[in-house]
Amino acid sequence: MARIPADHYATLGVAPGATTAEIKAAYRALVKRHHPDAGGDQRTILALNAAWEVLRDGDRRRHYDHGAGLGAAVSPRSGGHGSGPRRGAGAASDEELLSWLQQVYVPIDRLIGQVINPFPAQLRSLAADPYDDDLMAAFCTFLEQSRSRMEKVEALYRSRACPAAARGFGLSLYHCLSQVQDALVELERYTMGYVDSYLHDGKEMLREARLRRSRLKEERRRVEL
Repeated sequence: MARIPADHYATLGVAPGATTAEIKAAYRALVKRHHPDAGGDQRTILALNAAWEVLRDGDRRRHYDHGAGLGAAVSPRSGGHGSGPRRGAGAASDEELLSWLQQVYVPIDRLIGQVINPFPAQLRSLAADPYDDDLMAAFCTFLEQSRSRMEKVEALYRSRACPAAARGFGLSLYHCLSQVQDALVELERYTMGYVDSYLHDGKEMLREARLRRSRLKEERRRVEL
């Protein structure tokens, strides 16, 4: 007889019909209670994290509910970038290159800056007390706004093929936006589990993205020559 896969629900203390918001609230409350800094143990935290990783994702949750267990690993960031930026069919004209820079790169750079630049202040505010619900809610709002901006970035990047004359520049831009997206994933994981390694990784990724963005500005001047 097949076993009903309700273990993750039991771990979080919620019913199988619970909403995502209810699951999220239960997860956060349990993580606070069982975090090692509060006298809890790492094994419990790992179990809570495993349950949240499955139940937070609609596809993985449906797969789990139908008795298939955890199923295949699903990347937290979808988007299917493929192998990188698309290549132009031939050498782009100066007008094509200038148009791409103005219509694709410039708005992308502005949006990325709106994620990278406010981050240190947002982090300092949260650091006052990461377990304060209001401070955490404000930080989560920043992350949600940042994800929305990065969705626009990805749409812009895919809207036009990078001219062949700037292929290397386009690849660097792709790596920069991917690094910011990955950083946001790590930071969101931190807000849900208070695991310091996620915060550290997210900070480092944004630091590297900031440096890459600065190099892109220099490269742009060279590309436009």
